[in-house]
Amino acid sequence: MSRKTSDIPASPSAEDYQAAADANAAEIFDREDPYKLFADWFADAKAREINDPNAMALATADPSGLPDVRMVLLKDFDSSGFVFYTNLESAKGRQLAANPQAAICFHWKTLRRQVRVRGSIEPVSRQDADEYFASRARDSRIGAWASKQSHPLESRFALEKAVAREAARFGIGEVPRPDFWSGFRLSPMHFEFWRDRPFRLHDRLVFDQEGAGWTKSRLYP
Repeated sequence: MSRKTSDIPASPSAEDYQAAADANAAEIFDREDPYKLFADWFADAKAREINDPNAMALATADPSGLPDVRMVLLKDFDSSGFVFYTNLESAKGRQLAANPQAAICFHWKTLRRQVRVRGSIEPVSRQDADEYFASRARDSRIGAWASKQSHPLESRFALEKAVAREAARFGIGEVPRPDFWSGFRLSPMHFEFWRDRPFRLHDRLVFDQEGAGWTKSRLYP
């Protein structure tokens, strides 16, 4: 069923934009390194975004080339890329193994900003995966063993039964990382930083990798 026009939220007014304006608006794009700019924006998001500032849309492609997208959580980032974790036998795990390229998108509604990143994918080290897995809540570690992520599930009870079985198996002992659970790092080749502006005349700043450095340009909104 189509939605009535009256059901769709109205676009922000000029007053809304002014109220949300950044104190450092003139300097918001004043960086030559995309990682440093992202670090600044991410710090702002952690301070001001209400829910999950590290949430990002992860886009992959299936064997036919059909895009697939879902929300995941960023767990680490530095000048080598953006790290997230998953069951390697999940849909995204299988897709990334077959086609190690992906795109991610952060959207911080409170800040009226968005960051898009595209690049190649590589697995994290076993040590990094072990350390992150060990930092998770015990119940989450048990859940990782119990869940056959992205595979058919006959009922909720079947999942709860699998969790109980794994909890009994490990008892009060350590819960190690399963071999089928690890992480990926997206190594960027392209960044786009987007800022909402009045009348859809948005700011778009692009960084493209060129050798060991980056070229910087702007795009029309």
